[in-house]
Amino acid sequence: MATNLTAVCPAPMKATSNGSWQGDNPLDYALPLAILQICLVVVFTRVLAFILKPLRQPRVIAEIIGGILLGPSAFGRSKKFLHTVFPARSMTVLDTLANIGLLFFLFLVGLELDIRAIRRTGKKALGIAVAGISLPFVLGIGVSVVLRSTVSKGVSAGPFLVFMGVSLSITAFPVLARILAELKLLTTDVGRVAMSAAAVNDVAAWILLALAIALSGANTSPLVSLWVLVSGAAFIFFAVVVLRPALALLARRSPEGEPVNELFICATLSLVLAAGFVTDTIGIHALFGAFVVGIIVPKDGPFAGVLIEKIEDIVSGLLLPLYFVSSGLKTNVATISGAESWGLLLLVIFTACFGKIVGTLIVSLTFKVPRREAVALGFLMNTKGLVELIVLNIGKDRKVLNDQTFAILVLMALFTTFITTPIVMAVYKPARKAASYKHRNILRKDLDTELRILACFHSTRNIPTMINLIESSRGTRRSRLCVYAMHLMELSERSSAISMVHKARMNGLPFWNKKRDENDHIVIAFEAYQQLSSVSVRPMTAISSLNSIHEDICTSAHQKLAAIILLPFHKHQRLDGVMESIGHSFHLVNQRVLRHAPCSVGILVDRGLGGTTQVSASNVSYSIVVPFFGGPDDREALAYGVRMAEHPGIMLTILRFVGQPGKSLIESDSEVGIVIEEAHDQRTADEELLAEFKASKKESASYEEVVVVVGGKSEIVGILKKMSSRCSLFLVGRMPPTAPLLVDRTDCPELGPVGSFLASSEFSKTVSVLVIQHYNPTANLQKLVLVEEDIHDVPADTPIS
Repeated sequence: MATNLTAVCPAPMKATSNGSWQGDNPLDYALPLAILQICLVVVFTRVLAFILKPLRQPRVIAEIIGGILLGPSAFGRSKKFLHTVFPARSMTVLDTLANIGLLFFLFLVGLELDIRAIRRTGKKALGIAVAGISLPFVLGIGVSVVLRSTVSKGVSAGPFLVFMGVSLSITAFPVLARILAELKLLTTDVGRVAMSAAAVNDVAAWILLALAIALSGANTSPLVSLWVLVSGAAFIFFAVVVLRPALALLARRSPEGEPVNELFICATLSLVLAAGFVTDTIGIHALFGAFVVGIIVPKDGPFAGVLIEKIEDIVSGLLLPLYFVSSGLKTNVATISGAESWGLLLLVIFTACFGKIVGTLIVSLTFKVPRREAVALGFLMNTKGLVELIVLNIGKDRKVLNDQTFAILVLMALFTTFITTPIVMAVYKPARKAASYKHRNILRKDLDTELRILACFHSTRNIPTMINLIESSRGTRRSRLCVYAMHLMELSERSSAISMVHKARMNGLPFWNKKRDENDHIVIAFEAYQQLSSVSVRPMTAISSLNSIHEDICTSAHQKLAAIILLPFHKHQRLDGVMESIGHSFHLVNQRVLRHAPCSVGILVDRGLGGTTQVSASNVSYSIVVPFFGGPDDREALAYGVRMAEHPGIMLTILRFVGQPGKSLIESDSEVGIVIEEAHDQRTADEELLAEFKASKKESASYEEVVVVVGGKSEIVGILKKMSSRCSLFLVGRMPPTAPLLVDRTDCPELGPVGSFLASSEFSKTVSVLVIQHYNPTANLQKLVLVEEDIHDVPADTPIS
C-alpha cells in the first residue's frame, strides 16, 4: 500500500538545490523554479503590455492575455513546456505566492476606496450603480439557467446563480480609473459619475461575492451559510469598532515630515495577514480580511501613502502577475468547441454588455444625461478586471464553475474590458472648447494688458528658480501678472497613481486647486510667494501618462489665456556641474509642447537662478543678457527681457551680433556659421523693435553691437563666455535665422543652436538659460482645443475652464 501511495503521490519539492555541478536539476526544486516562473511571467506580460500600449489598453488586459497564452490554451499545449515550467507539483507554491500578492493588492484597493466619498455619492451616480448591478444580475440568473441545462449540468443551483450574477454585474474600479485617466475623462461629468458609480458597485460586488462564497461551501446546510455570513458581519463590526481606532492612533503618531515608525508598518502589514487568516477561517476567503483592513486605514496624513510605497511595487510588479498566470493555467479555450459552446460564449458576452449598457443608459437618460455621454457611461461601467477573475477563480476552486464555463466567463471579461477604450473613444470625445484670444506672445502692442504665464515643474527642485524667474517678470506697469503653476505628475501603473488621480479629480485635472492640501509643499511654496508679492498665483495639478501630458499643458494654456508656457529643461545640474537627464520621456514632453503650444514657450535650463531658495523682491539682483541675432524668436526673447528690466533689481544687456557693413555673411567661411535672414519684413521687424528699445532709454538696460567677421565663431564664443562671468540669466531665441551656430550637432533640438551651446556643461555651471520660441499659428497643425471663432474679445480676467 505504501508503495502504491508513493507512486501516486509524488514527493514534495525541496526548497533549494545543490546546484547543477552537483548533478541536481534546479527545476526540480521549489525556489529556483518559482524564480524562473516569476521572471518568465513578468517579462512576457510586460512585452504584451508594450505591444498593446498603442491601443491604450490597461495593463490588466496584457496580464490576462499573458496568463491565457502561458496556459493550456497556447504554449501549455506543449506538454514538455507545461511539465518543465509549470509542473503540477509546483502549483501549490505558485498559487500561494499569487494569493499572497493578491492579498496585499486587495489591501491596496481598500486603501484607494474612501467610504466618505461613497457616502457623498449623488443620486445620479447611485442610480447608475444600482441599475448597473441589478439588471446584469437578473440577466445573469437567466443565463445561469441556460448554462445549467447545457455545459454546467449537475452544479448546485443557488451558488451557481449567485456566481453568474456577480460575474456579470461587476465593474472594475481600479481598471476604470486607469482607462478614464488615459482618455482624460476624469474631470468630465462622465468621469466623475463613472468613478462614483464604480466605487458603489465595487463595494456591492464584494458583498455579493461574500454571499456567493457562503452559499458555495462543501456543507450545503443553510444554517452553515447563515453562520458564515453572521461571522463575516461580526468581523466587519470588530474591524470598525476595534481595529479602526487602533490604526487611527498609528496614523496620528505618524506626523507629516517625519519618517513613519518601522514598527507601525510591520504591525499594519501583519494585521493584514491576520485579518486574512480570520476571514479564511470563517469561510469567506482571506482576501476579504485584507480588503476590509485597507478600507478602515485612515486616508488622511502620510500613513496610508507610506504603506502604499512599501508594498505596491513588489506586489503589483512581481507577485500579482502570478495570479493571472495561475488563472490562465486553469483556462483552456479549447474546451469551447462546437456551435453550442461558441453560441453560449456569444450569449454571455451579449448578456453582460446588454445588462450593463442598457441599465446604465436607461437611468442616465432618466437623469437627462446627453445620449452620447450615456452610451459612454454604459461601456465604461462594463469594464471588468481583477475582481472578475477573483470571482471566477473562487467559483472554479469551489467546483461551482467547470472548465468550459470558466473559460467562457474569462473570455467574456477579457472582451468587455478590451472594447471599452476604443468604443468610448469613438462615441464620446469631449471637445475642449475655449474662446480665441489675441495675447499669445510676450511681444504685444498693448503693454498694459495682463500677462498670463503657465509655469510647469516636475518636482520641488524646479520651484525656487521658477519663482525667482516669475518675480523677475512682474514688472512695474499697471498690468497684472497672473501665474498658473502646474505640477506635472506622471500617471504610472502603480496603485498610488490611482490615489493621486482621485485627489486631483476633486480639484479638476488640470485646474487650480479649490481644496488645498495643507501638506502639499508645492502649493505652500507658491501661496507663500503670492502673499509676499502682488502676483496672482494659482496652483494646478496635471496627472497623465508622459506621452500625452502635453495635451494637458497646451489645453490649459489655451483655457487660461496664457501668453507663454515655461517648461523645465529635461536635464538638471549635478553638484559637479554636469547636466544629467531626468528621463527621455520628459525630453519628448517638451518637444511635443513646442509643436502644439497655443502661445509662446520658454524652456528653462536651471542652474540656480538666485540660489536654492526663493529671493524676496528687495533682494533681487540679476544681470540678464539677450544675445540677439534677429528673427521672431529673438524678438520674443528681447520683449521678455525688456519686461524683466522694469524690475528695479535687474540689469539687462542686449548683445546684437551683425555682419560686416555691406557684406553678407551667407557667403562667408562656413566656420563662422552665421547666415543673416534676408527677408525684408523680418529685418524691418528687428530694426523697429530695436529702435523702440533704444528710444525708451531705460537706465537699467544697455545695448551693444558686435560685428562678426570671417572666422568669428570663436569670437562669439569668447564674448558669450565673458558675459557669463557677470551674468545670472541668458534669454535667447530658440531658432535665430542662422545656420548651425556654436554647436554643429545637438541632442537637444528643442533648444536650437544657440540655446544648446549655452545649456552645455562646458559653457557654464552658474548661469541659467531661458530658450524662447514665439507663437507661430501656422506651425500648430494639430489643434488640441476647439476654438470658438465667434468669440473674439474676452476680458483678460475672465476665467475659462
